[in-house]
Amino acid sequence: MPKMAYSEEERERIRIQLITVGLDLMAKQGIQHTTVEQIYKSVGISRTFFYSFFPTKEDLIVETLYFQQPKIIHYVHELMGDPSLNWRSAVKKFLFSCCYGERNGIAILTIEEQQLLFKRLSSESYDIFRKKQQLLFKSILEGFGIHAEKTNVNLFINLSLALMVVRKAIPDQLPLFIPEAADETVAFQIDALVSALEKLKAKYPLAKDKNK
Repeated sequence: MPKMAYSEEERERIRIQLITVGLDLMAKQGIQHTTVEQIYKSVGISRTFFYSFFPTKEDLIVETLYFQQPKIIHYVHELMGDPSLNWRSAVKKFLFSCCYGERNGIAILTIEEQQLLFKRLSSESYDIFRKKQQLLFKSILEGFGIHAEKTNVNLFINLSLALMVVRKAIPDQLPLFIPEAADETVAFQIDALVSALEKLKAKYPLAKDKNK
């Protein structure tokens, strides 16, 4: 017989499980190919109980994207602190890991997934998402040692997402692109972006904390 009541602690544990399982599935097989049924069955709860946590699949998707943000920031600092990597190698490795998110447990939205998701978000949810997105990319830039002025953050968001989206879109959503050259295209774009970031770092270095 199913349990009729859960404590707040139990509900929070289940909510985190749903987000964690959702993130793992979305990173591996894509958001469109991940179903609510796969997620709630993996956690061992009913469909009805799932919807008591997340009214829609889109609500869960947004929460998984928020949930992975601290992990991404931690990864930046881990790479920048790796003595075996110079600055350029660390930044390239980070961007490569994001572009091939399915290999590294990072969920990346395709063009179509972005369109579907944001059509269904309320204006309030969209504004919250934008603010969190700005904070994430600001933290990444600062992790790279670059002073994160708003113009720098906005440029970095667009260049990074363009790189990741194009990689995921070849060839299904960009049929005129040559799939055999997809990996080489990604490598070229990453190298160009790292060179641009290197110039930003020279022009806008992050001021060191005077208390350290």
